Amino acid sequence: MELRTFTFIDALQPQLAAFLQTVASGFLPLERQAALFIEIAPGIAINTITDAALKQTGVIPGMQIVERAYGLLEVHSYDQGDVRHAGEAMLERLGLTEKDRLKPRILSEQTITGIDGHHAALIDRMRHGDMITEGETLYTLEVHPAAYAAIAANEAEKAAPVKLLEVITFGAVGRLWLGGGEAEIAEAARAIQVTLAGIDGRENKG
Repeated sequence: MELRTFTFIDALQPQLAAFLQTVASGFLPLERQAALFIEIAPGIAINTITDAALKQTGVIPGMQIVERAYGLLEVHSYDQGDVRHAGEAMLERLGLTEKDRLKPRILSEQTITGIDGHHAALIDRMRHGDMITEGETLYTLEVHPAAYAAIAANEAEKAAPVKLLEVITFGAVGRLWLGGGEAEIAEAARAIQVTLAGIDGRENKG
């Protein structure tokens, strides 16, 4: 059993909470709730840790995704202690500790200033969140493992008034798109870098 991601979010920011409400298939999270994202392999074993969390705590499952290689679970509650307890219950069921997770590894990070109108239109057609407009700055991130994209999005929103365009928290890699002013995007990017660098775990060499 491999623990790929184990990430506690102390308070879901407004845009990330709203974004998850557009894509989650479970019980939708709300702004200011605490959340936990856990990603494991093999994927179907996610049902085992969902069982542990829901039977031992009062957390609510927002997303449970089983794809080809990995499984992702997101749980949330207004009670941070309950969310942390759910994490402990899941780790105990797996026979692992938080430090058995992989460290995040940034695969790609790009900032494009003064985005062209046609480019903005392409992005706006595929996003589930806010929209970017001509002339704004676009920030993109690819991170491994995928679920770290969630905490990257949340910390970016805490740091600066940026637009959350899209975030993908499952699959081979996680992806994040942000839009906004150049200075605000720079501040959000710094917050993402600091946050991901501060997460410990197993070496992630790819």
